[in-house]
Amino acid sequence: MLAGFPLSVLAFILIVTLFSAGVSTLVVWIGLAVLLLLTKVVSWLAGANRRLIRGMLNVHIPTPQIELDETGSFWRRYLNRLINPQMWRNIAYLMLSFPLHVFELPMAIVGIVILPVGVFVLPVIAALHIMLAKALLGPNTNEQLTQKAEHLQASRARGVDAAEAERRRIERDLHDGAQQRLVAVAMGLGRAKNKLEADPDTARALIDEAHADAKLAVAELRDLARGIYPAVLGDRGLDAALSSLAAKCPIPVEVHVAIEPRPPAAVESTAYFIVGESLTNVAKHSGATEAKVNAWREERPSGDLVVVEITDDGHGGASMRSGGGLSGLADRAATIDGVMTVVSPIGGPTVIRADLPCTW
Repeated sequence: MLAGFPLSVLAFILIVTLFSAGVSTLVVWIGLAVLLLLTKVVSWLAGANRRLIRGMLNVHIPTPQIELDETGSFWRRYLNRLINPQMWRNIAYLMLSFPLHVFELPMAIVGIVILPVGVFVLPVIAALHIMLAKALLGPNTNEQLTQKAEHLQASRARGVDAAEAERRRIERDLHDGAQQRLVAVAMGLGRAKNKLEADPDTARALIDEAHADAKLAVAELRDLARGIYPAVLGDRGLDAALSSLAAKCPIPVEVHVAIEPRPPAAVESTAYFIVGESLTNVAKHSGATEAKVNAWREERPSGDLVVVEITDDGHGGASMRSGGGLSGLADRAATIDGVMTVVSPIGGPTVIRADLPCTW
């Protein structure tokens, strides 16, 4: 409230001054340039208020997507910008927030001095301010629905791509692994059958070899099934599954999991594979000496989230390149409307975070 007051005063002065000067000088055409400047100033002030609210109140207000016809003349484009509804919604917020900030400033000072006011009254005023900002500075209902539809369409496309890549991986593993083993078993048993009467010792050796190949094929099929959906994840949950992954990693991994109640199976499997692939990358490419895996559940007004973070002390430089492993994990997270981010400056550390909604 203290930080917003000078910005609100500046906005009120600029809007009143530029609007009055623009309207009063329209007859000599200077007013058109002044009003054009007003549209630029209003857009900047609206963005500054969105950034202030995000930084101070931790509330993200999406920037409305203003689509203007840029095919006409300069004055036509200017007129379209001037009469755009979002422009006037921005002006309405900036004008309404001025008396609101005039009221908030003394309340903020009182809240600093009198603790109950700061604890119980100021949050209510802040909530009302947020409601006003969301209603006027954020996208309207149609824009929100359009953005959600575009997001769902992109998530569906990425999900289809991820499922296709998974199908090809399973086909490749079957063809190059278990299928070759089973073919060897069939050929070995056929040769043993032909030599069973003429050379029993050779037939016995061929049967032993076929038996060993059959056990290897079973092991490969078991590993493949575990890669599709690990049994420990379904039986004991994400805590035990992530601890199992950490135990197999060649570097020390510290695991902390606090997820209760259990999220949906799709969220658990997505979190499991993100951690598994990330730990594999850490062991192969990062040069790290230790890693940490943290997973917890966050309650949000829009629905609970499962958050997974993988941190290592390696040399950094990881990024989500098109067609890379991390990009594939981001596609997998997108299938359930999840978001994955990678922060990996040169020199480290690397932090991979996935926010996975429990409802979608």
